[in-house]
Amino acid sequence: MSAPAINNRFLKWFDDRLPVVSFMQHELHEYPTPKNLNYWWNFGSLAGICLVIMIATGVVLAMQYTPHVSLAFLSVERIMRDVNYGWLLRYLHMNGASMFFLVVYIHVFRGLYYGSYKSPREVLWWLGLVILLLMMATAFMGYVLPWGQMSFWAATVITNLFSAFPLVGEPIVTWLWGGFSVDNPTLNRFYALHYLLPFVIVGVVVLHLIALHKHGSNNPLGIPHKGPQDSIPFHPYYTVKDLFGLGVFFIVYMALVFFAPNMLVEPINYVPADPLVTPPHIVPEWYFLPYYAILRSIPDKLLGVIAMFGSLLILFVLPWLDTSKVRSARFRPIYKKLFWVFLADCIILGWVGYNPPEGHFIVIGQIATAYYFLHLLVIMPIVGKVERTRPLPDSISAPVLKGAHKEKA
Repeated sequence: MSAPAINNRFLKWFDDRLPVVSFMQHELHEYPTPKNLNYWWNFGSLAGICLVIMIATGVVLAMQYTPHVSLAFLSVERIMRDVNYGWLLRYLHMNGASMFFLVVYIHVFRGLYYGSYKSPREVLWWLGLVILLLMMATAFMGYVLPWGQMSFWAATVITNLFSAFPLVGEPIVTWLWGGFSVDNPTLNRFYALHYLLPFVIVGVVVLHLIALHKHGSNNPLGIPHKGPQDSIPFHPYYTVKDLFGLGVFFIVYMALVFFAPNMLVEPINYVPADPLVTPPHIVPEWYFLPYYAILRSIPDKLLGVIAMFGSLLILFVLPWLDTSKVRSARFRPIYKKLFWVFLADCIILGWVGYNPPEGHFIVIGQIATAYYFLHLLVIMPIVGKVERTRPLPDSISAPVLKGAHKEKA
């Protein structure tokens, strides 16, 4: 489908000098999108919406927040009680972080299921992982800002992890703290970085979209589109589909904000930070729990930290660990079953991370951690070599046309 001409004289004049309109027409009308994308492909655009919400609410909240250890907790309480609609902005921001991670995790696992990390989309996958890492850094620093009990002790525990590294560990911790303990310089640094990093994420998202449009979107069949018969314009077909997904997303998001805004928050974080009182059980936010479980499953501090960071960094070499030439799990019967086992393993790690490191939780965490690395480092390469895959269709349109012929018969 060719892009429509710009009929408005002003828009045409403006576009000759700054080609914004023609750029949008190219991306929406000329950009060939596989015609078989399902609703699992909605989560990329939903992640973009979450980022916009987080930046918009964060900028307004920053106008009322005071980054000082004596005033931070009180300034958050003031936002909740005295600032017009401050409670709504904070609940949108606080629960928006959970929704953002939920959407991104679904987006990542969709990529794992359909093989979206394989050639020629390796850099696209890398950029997505960089976004995830930046999100984690931003979320951790934002969790510290309310300066409640869990905020303070989470900052103390997590920053202390870097001390496990020989030679460079202690200087890194001192630099993060801005001194020799978690105190006012730490809070100021985290506040500045928490405000800055979302704009860095925006820049990486732009690169992510450029990489996406270079080779086009993957699709449920995992095969390239071979011509106009296999693709449709992004607008209006997928913009409408994205709007439907956005409506469902906001139903869940607003239900969380208005009916259970503190469901995902530790109650102890509504107590002001006290460096002299250690909480009985330090628990990070739910989206960090699997990594926390990996950290605790290894008795040695240095090895635990390496395993925790390695669980993320290993994903960067996933395009080469998966040796199968077939992308989509639809045509990989063994890998399809193992994918659900791996997903269940990640959920179990999150459950273990939420519970105290004692009793059977230690053993379950160690088994789940071992399987996590076994799956990625051993099982995936072997399965890719020995698995007998189902035959791929000739084109994206072939399964649809085959079904239509059967109905006519």
